[in-house]
Amino acid sequence: MTTTPESPDLLSPSLAPTLPGHCYTDPGIFRREQERVFESLWFCAVRSADLDRPGAFRTVQIGRESVLVTRNRHGELRAFLNSCRHRGARLCTEESGEVRRSLQCPYHAWTYDLDGRLIAAPNLVRMPDVDRGAYGLVTVALREWLGYAWVCLAAEPPSFEETVIGAAVERLGDTASIERYRTEELALGRRITYDVRANWKLIVENFMECYHCATIHPELTDVLPEFAEGYAAQYYVGHGAEFGEEIKGFTVDGSAGFDRLPHVADEQDRRYYAITVKPTVFVNLVPDHVILHRMFPLAADRTVVECDWLYAPEVVASGADVSKSVELFHRVNVQDFDACERTQPGMASRAYRSGGVLVPSEHHIGIFHAWLRERLALEPADLPADQV
Repeated sequence: MTTTPESPDLLSPSLAPTLPGHCYTDPGIFRREQERVFESLWFCAVRSADLDRPGAFRTVQIGRESVLVTRNRHGELRAFLNSCRHRGARLCTEESGEVRRSLQCPYHAWTYDLDGRLIAAPNLVRMPDVDRGAYGLVTVALREWLGYAWVCLAAEPPSFEETVIGAAVERLGDTASIERYRTEELALGRRITYDVRANWKLIVENFMECYHCATIHPELTDVLPEFAEGYAAQYYVGHGAEFGEEIKGFTVDGSAGFDRLPHVADEQDRRYYAITVKPTVFVNLVPDHVILHRMFPLAADRTVVECDWLYAPEVVASGADVSKSVELFHRVNVQDFDACERTQPGMASRAYRSGGVLVPSEHHIGIFHAWLRERLALEPADLPADQV
């Protein structure tokens, strides 16, 4: 005999409904997210130091657009839509690289300088009526924060201070608490890219809660014992999970890490802080390093996650072994992404047609769902009646 899920009307007061399953599988919902979330908000595109000289570039997929980020001759970062103004060909076809002085379309050789101006094209001198200034690359808004280039495709970007920096204030209580880590001055110790066969929202929801921590994160709960109780650090404003009494550092075996970053406050020592910057960035702060995740949603059921481990420059320059601290969060990532990939098929099950439930320690995920419903302007037909 087949049973049907309990009606949301009969939910216990301790439980709250989630988004319905099709919000994680429907290509139409994903297209709406591309337009109203990824292409409308600030998106963390590339680490600034990766583009360490004029002409260095990287291309990233943001929503439906390929975006080209490069450094100009004055050392300033610039971002453009990665599309030639002549016939729309992809300007840079590689994910990263370096050009000498200009960007040239491989199709018809229209050529742009590193500020996006059209400077040459075959036979252009025979067309004196063509205004070169009108056919430059389409510029994308760019801001730098935490040592990363954040871009926004919107014609009128939302306030960076309110929507990006504001996420740190909302989580930690002030900007000083994150600025003390001087992330923009840190050096890249390790980068790992994960190709996750799951919807981006499942990854966000997983990162925001710790109800699962005691089940799948033995190494993490050894270092942060309070996580075994099911309440994530993000559940409390300003709270940082404290290291266990016998733990010396944020490492896979609890052994000592490196010296505390010089500007980190005493009250931040031996504590872990997690910040979600909607829609696609996670920042993890510990006394001796910072871990930053950037998500690139590519399909309703596929998300690429790029994770950077950042340390004091002298640690990286010395060739110090960072493997124990990298291994701790790498295991956490693998455990989390495996859980998300196990969850993704269930989103298409009739058992999840009307969604699932949130327990009290997950209720702040409901705030994320409410934010998303507003961004997407979901109609009554998109959601169960109790979620409209």
